[in-house]
Amino acid sequence: MPASADRPSNLPTAGDPVEVARALIACPSVTPEEGGALTLLEAVLQPLGFSTKRVRFSDEGTPDVDNLVATLGEGAPHLMLAGHTDVVPPGSGALWTHHPFSADIDEGLLYGRGAVDMKGGVAAFVAAVARLRAEGVPTRGSVTLLLTGDEEGPSINGTEKLLAWCHEQGMRFDAALVGEPTNVETLGDMAKIGRRGSLSGTLRIEGRQGHAAYPHRALNPMQAVVAIADALQGTPLDHGSEAFQPTSLQVVSIDTGNMAFNVIPAAAEIRFNVRFSDRWTSASLKDELLSRIESARPEGIEVAVAWEKASESFLTRDAALAERLSAAVQAVTGREPELSTTGGTSDARYIQAYCPVIEFGLVGDTMHQVDERVPLADLEALTEIYRAFIAATLAADAETDEA
Repeated sequence: MPASADRPSNLPTAGDPVEVARALIACPSVTPEEGGALTLLEAVLQPLGFSTKRVRFSDEGTPDVDNLVATLGEGAPHLMLAGHTDVVPPGSGALWTHHPFSADIDEGLLYGRGAVDMKGGVAAFVAAVARLRAEGVPTRGSVTLLLTGDEEGPSINGTEKLLAWCHEQGMRFDAALVGEPTNVETLGDMAKIGRRGSLSGTLRIEGRQGHAAYPHRALNPMQAVVAIADALQGTPLDHGSEAFQPTSLQVVSIDTGNMAFNVIPAAAEIRFNVRFSDRWTSASLKDELLSRIESARPEGIEVAVAWEKASESFLTRDAALAERLSAAVQAVTGREPELSTTGGTSDARYIQAYCPVIEFGLVGDTMHQVDERVPLADLEALTEIYRAFIAATLAADAETDEA
């Protein structure tokens, strides 16, 4: 790809994760804005030998989003390193100890929006590959950085479409590592080998409006709200499985839009989210929830359900992939990571349809918070973990092919 006229000046040293992370944090790439982050990465990656392609996707009712595919080498084995450069809004800068996009370092900590989620992880990807290039790796196969600008937003014009685009271009991946923050307290304590499914819905409960002093002339939907909410949450949906925590349904909002004390509302809404184990699919879970709703619905009350787009649970059953990551983590930190499916969703839910995927990144204790920050030592350690994992993955696949 030819050099761009708007290529950033004073580029960070590719093999230094702190320099790369600081340069990325300085880019105000709040979803859906690219903010200069992908332009910066192209400029850093191209001198390492990467071919880069910016891909923009559009969809009705959503903003256009830029994404980046950067590939080094050719053919199999083909390892994907996946992540995102978009960040959540920082809120009021006045609440921050350091400006959210100043990328200040203070007492061994790098401050800024995205330091943990996940510009620090992207910087470690870049630095790890730069160090491997200096060592002459890879000698065969290929590594692709798949970076989206739509992970923190609606996730419509990001990874899901980008993977389909890559497939159409003939790209095939043998394994993937997602750099989301996975560790709970200390770098090396947890990796993700799967994720629970997620299903959200809105119930609209129709009654009949009336005067609060004359309830016999109205039909109060709030009585149905109480009964239906209890039916949804009162009995556990399951008790989990060997790899997954129990399914959890949480009512997140109940609303009537009614501000008057003397009016029985005409309708009410319940919004809920379910994080479900592998004992359910989104289809079977919908059937169960609809059955519970119907059993609790009072006579005369009408209930309509609007479902949001669901994601299914998945579990990566690639022991060799997990073993290589665990070995890299142990070699650098001395810790054996727990292989977990806890937490929320990530773009791994899309990647798992194309190849085995595992997730490992920084400690997530300050992500999305005021004063988001990462220890400089963790950025260095994560880079070395990624360097060891990438080298071992390519070497292991080479040995398998030769055998």
